[in-house]
Amino acid sequence: MIPAPDAPAPPVDHCNTLVPAAFDAGLPWFGTNRADLTAWLDAAGCKADAYDPAHKPIVTLDWDNTISKNDFGDAITFYLIANGKVHQPPNQDWKQTSPYLTDAAAAALSTACGTAVAAGATLPTDTNAACADEILAVYINNATRGGQTAFAGHNARWIEPTYAWTAQLMAGYTHAELQAFMTAAVTPQLAAAEGTTQTIGTTTGLNAWLRIYDQSKDLIAVAKSRGYDVWIITASPQDAIAAVSAQAGVAPDHVVGIRSMTDGNGKLTYHFEGCGPVADDQAQMITYIQGKRCFINKVIYGDTTATAMRRRADGHRQYLAAGDSDTDIEFLRDATYKFVVNRNKKELMCQAYNNENDSWRINPMFILPKSAVASPYPCATTACKDENGVAGPCRDLGGNIIAPQTDLAHP
Repeated sequence: MIPAPDAPAPPVDHCNTLVPAAFDAGLPWFGTNRADLTAWLDAAGCKADAYDPAHKPIVTLDWDNTISKNDFGDAITFYLIANGKVHQPPNQDWKQTSPYLTDAAAAALSTACGTAVAAGATLPTDTNAACADEILAVYINNATRGGQTAFAGHNARWIEPTYAWTAQLMAGYTHAELQAFMTAAVTPQLAAAEGTTQTIGTTTGLNAWLRIYDQSKDLIAVAKSRGYDVWIITASPQDAIAAVSAQAGVAPDHVVGIRSMTDGNGKLTYHFEGCGPVADDQAQMITYIQGKRCFINKVIYGDTTATAMRRRADGHRQYLAAGDSDTDIEFLRDATYKFVVNRNKKELMCQAYNNENDSWRINPMFILPKSAVASPYPCATTACKDENGVAGPCRDLGGNIIAPQTDLAHP
């Protein structure tokens, strides 16, 4: 008697107690994005043969304007200024707050905020409109109220000094104090009507409403239900986003943001944790463009060497990444699949519409989407910038110049 052939082994199911969830059918997505995201996540999730629960595939998402509508970093900055929480710098010298602050900006801030308040004491920006206005001008416009450049001399692929300044204006507080400030700042804004603005000092029209996108929360939940390890990578301060990340379904210890160094009393300083070639206790790099890649490689993948600046080998990077801005470009390009919220950012949209390896998907903003850009993005000439901030052509991973791209992902 001929023995029956062995039955094929059943597929391995690594999901255990996990139940892979479907996207909420009631939430609108652009084009085929819901189906494509589902297919991508299924391909490497816990039901896939190659899934390794000891080395879960990684999802990395930007926060501001990717998970959220509007900028949570702005919200905490505005709160500190509106409520008189910013400390007078050491020696009443504003250049202590950032190595990139210009002499003109330091002088303007000193004139507006004065020297009557002792170093380390809080400035009365809630009552001193001139001081509040000058800080806001430097933060929002990278210029003094007199029109002089506020920050200069930085590597434009490592740091944006105005973003970094949010964390530096938090100097003098503990992590717990800042997380309490963040909760106080965003709670009313999450409940405010769309379009709500505020006035601080005499500066009008400042945003005063926030939302966390339902689609982003759904994406995070769907990924986690398939066994993915989900992280936030943000150019906002670590403490700020860690205070609110659970509202989107991400634990605070899975947030990678601007990480300020602390002093012997546990209070934040003007200096940041280093990464790659940048040592701790400096302020040369944040989670911004190449810095986002560096901190992902350091914090998530454990690379504490200078090699953290490099693109990791195939199969050793995040599986899915999501972002909305040119600040996200490098960690998005590192991912196997990329999801982009369209805010008409030139460098990012050149890469996204080029759709190298059919690995990019684009979605209009889920709330109040932008109109289409009338002319093609100038990808072959000026859409990208180098470390000096000089405009130039955008290139794909093979070094080829990307052709101009038409803006199509709109309602």
